[in-house]
This record gives sequence, structure tokens and C-alpha cells, in this order.
Amino acid sequence: MKPWAKKFYRSAAWQKARHAYIVKRYGLCERCGQPGTIVHHKIYLSPKNINNPSIALNDEHFELLCKDCHNKEHFEKYSATRNGFAFDNEGNLIHK
Repeated sequence: MKPWAKKFYRSAAWQKARHAYIVKRYGLCERCGQPGTIVHHKIYLSPKNINNPSIALNDEHFELLCKDCHNKEHFEKYSATRNGFAFDNEGNLIHK
């Protein structure tokens, strides 16, 4: 998790929005149907938009993904996942 995002992802507002979205999607990955654990932002968060609730907390911009589908999403866009890295269940980049 990027340092500028830690406060947001630990906030009560995010935890509430995340939980509500998981329930709304019956806990299933929207791409493959396996259990979903990561609420992915379709509009990638940045220091400029993370404090904008219409982007960061709007479930129209969320997608519930399993760990594998989340890794695939970022594999296509970022090279780190090609080099022995992956994302854990909370979306943090980790070394495999």
C-alpha cells in the first residue's frame, strides 16, 4: 500500500463502503465467480483523487475481485507482478 493511501484504507468510511460492496456482490469475484476479497477501484486512486468521495467511496467505481483476478488486473498494467510480486488479500504488493 502506498504511504499516501494508508489513512484512507484504514478509515471507517472505506471499511464500511468495502464491506457493503462485498455484501452487495454476495462475496463473489465479478470476473470469475470465486470468493472475492479485494474491492478494486476501477478508477485508480491517486493523491489527487483519494479524498474525493465521489471517486474513492462510490461503489459505481468498485469491482469485487478474487486475489488471482486482482493480480491479473495489475499484471496487465504494471510490470512488478511479472517479476515475482503479487497482491495480497488487502491489495498490498508483496514478494512471492
